[in-house]
Amino acid sequence: MSTASPSTGLRHGWTTGACATAATAAAYTALLTGDFPDPVTITLPKGQRPAFALARESLGAGFAAASVVKDAGDDPDVTHGALITSTVRHAAPGTGVTFRAGPGVGTVTKPGLPLEVGEPAINPVPRRMMREHIAAVGGSGDVIVEISVEHGEELARRTWNPRLGILGGLSILGTTGVVVPYSCSAWIDSIRRGVDVAIAAGRTHVAGCTGSTSERVAAELYGLPEDALLDMGDFAGAVLKYLRRHPVPRLTIAGGVGKLSKLADGHLDLHSGRSQVNLDLLARLAGEGTGLAERIRGANTALHALRMAQEEGVPLGDLVAERAHATAAGVLRGAPVEVDVVVIDRAGVIVGRHG
Repeated sequence: MSTASPSTGLRHGWTTGACATAATAAAYTALLTGDFPDPVTITLPKGQRPAFALARESLGAGFAAASVVKDAGDDPDVTHGALITSTVRHAAPGTGVTFRAGPGVGTVTKPGLPLEVGEPAINPVPRRMMREHIAAVGGSGDVIVEISVEHGEELARRTWNPRLGILGGLSILGTTGVVVPYSCSAWIDSIRRGVDVAIAAGRTHVAGCTGSTSERVAAELYGLPEDALLDMGDFAGAVLKYLRRHPVPRLTIAGGVGKLSKLADGHLDLHSGRSQVNLDLLARLAGEGTGLAERIRGANTALHALRMAQEEGVPLGDLVAERAHATAAGVLRGAPVEVDVVVIDRAGVIVGRHG
C-alpha cells in the first residue's frame, strides 16, 4: 500500500525494483517451503517496510513464480499497473544469484550504462535488494532469478530505453524503492544516462532539446543520430552541470523561444511552475526606450513578443539565443564544450541562433 506525502498530499508508489524484490522474496520462499507469503514484506534501502499483495503465484518442479502489480502512487508512470513477475529456479551449487531478462525486460546493447553489454536491464540496486532478501530467507541462495513484465516491450517504447540501447523491454529500476510523484530525479537521471551512452558511443556532438519539435529540428539541422539527442525537457541546468563534469566537445541547446528566453534570463529550470518569461528582459533586448520595447512589455507571451519584433525587423530570436548561450557558458565554467543555441517557434521554424 502506498503512502501520501505530508507536504503534497500525493501518494508515493513503489519502483519496479521494489516490486521485483517483493516478487522474488515470495517466489524464493515458496521454492524452499512450498508456501507463498502473501502479503510479502520487504525492507527498502532507507528502512521502509512495505507489504505487497501477490497477484499471481505458481509452483512447479524446481521453480516458483510470483507476481506483483506495480502501484506508482500518484505519479504518471508508464509502468503503473504493470504486472511484474519473478520466476526463481534452483541453480548449480556455488553459483549464487544469477539474473535473467524474461519477456518484457530489456537487454543492454550499448556501453555507458551501469550494466555490461548483454546483461539484463536490472539495475544494480534492485539486484542488491533481491540478493539481500534471498539471503535473508536462507537456503543455499544458488538460484536463477528471471524477471518479466507483462506488456513490457510495448511500454518500453514510451521510455528512453530504445534510445539508450536497452532493447526488448523495460528496465528494473529504483535506488530507494519509492516513487516520488512528479519527481525531477528520474528525468535528470535519464539525462545523465543519455550523456553517458553518447560518450560511450563516441559522439562528439549532442543536443539538449526542450521537446519533440526542437529535437526534430536539431537532428535534421546537424544530422545527429538518436543516441546524441538528450530529452532535456525543462532541465537545462542538469544537462549543463553534467557536461561540465563529463564533457562532450559540442552541445546544441534547442528549444522554443519561451523556454530559451528563461535560460537567457539565467533560469536553469525552465518549467512554467518554477520560472516565468521575463517580458522586461525581452523588451530590453529588443531596444530599450523604443516603442517596440513598450509594446513587448505588454505582450501576452514570448512568442507574441517575437512576432512583434519580427514585424519591426528586430532579430529578437538571435538576441535570446545569444543571452542563453552566455548563461550556458557560465554554468559550464570553462569546460571544453562548444555550445550553440537554436531557437524555434511552435511550427519548428528556426527564429534565432547563436554560437
